[in-house]
Amino acid sequence: MVRSPHYWDDVFLQMDTIGVGSLGISSFVGFFAGVVMAMQMSRALSTYGQIGKTGTLVSLTLVRELGPVLTALMVAGRNSSGIASELGSMKVTEQIDAMRALGTDPIQKLVTPRLIATSVMLPMLTIIADFVGMCGGFMIAYFLLNLTPQQYWTTVWTALAWNDVIQGGVVKPLVFAIVIALMGCFYGLRASGGTQGVGRSTTQAMVAASMMIFVLDALITKIVLFFVSQNST
Repeated sequence: MVRSPHYWDDVFLQMDTIGVGSLGISSFVGFFAGVVMAMQMSRALSTYGQIGKTGTLVSLTLVRELGPVLTALMVAGRNSSGIASELGSMKVTEQIDAMRALGTDPIQKLVTPRLIATSVMLPMLTIIADFVGMCGGFMIAYFLLNLTPQQYWTTVWTALAWNDVIQGGVVKPLVFAIVIALMGCFYGLRASGGTQGVGRSTTQAMVAASMMIFVLDALITKIVLFFVSQNST
């Protein structure tokens, strides 16, 4: 990513394709994740007479886990497979070999812009999805649970710590973005066998990226909890 040359036009084009293009689906999923979380958590909290804490659980669950994971899965389904399909088509039609013959590094031209764009845009998409999800939870809290806006948003705000924001809004999305971009590029550049090979590489990129997202999510959560426990002691 630091090696020259940098094709900034391609980077900004990929930012538009990956980031702006995924804004609708990530916001949609985030909104209904917040709606479902509010309905489910309020049912559990009503047993203990703590329905006013619905905003707390919605915000913590979205920011720590659901927001980063669901957004990454949506971006992986839309862009990791798209990257693999695009690069796989270039590979089987020998366009990448032509780039090498003309003296252009395919990694710098094709892989680096997609990696930079995904690393920049996925944290932003995650933050937007988290906020939209909290708005979805607010609609349930206001219209169905009879909570006032002040009650809901105060519990949302006070529940979050900088550790939660950094973990769920920066660290996890950044790691997931690197995995999504590299899986798409890896399987795209090793595609072979014509159109069937392109389809196979597209499927492999999507499956591998999704599996790695869950594995890395568990690993990062374990590491964060370990350091939190160490600091508390």
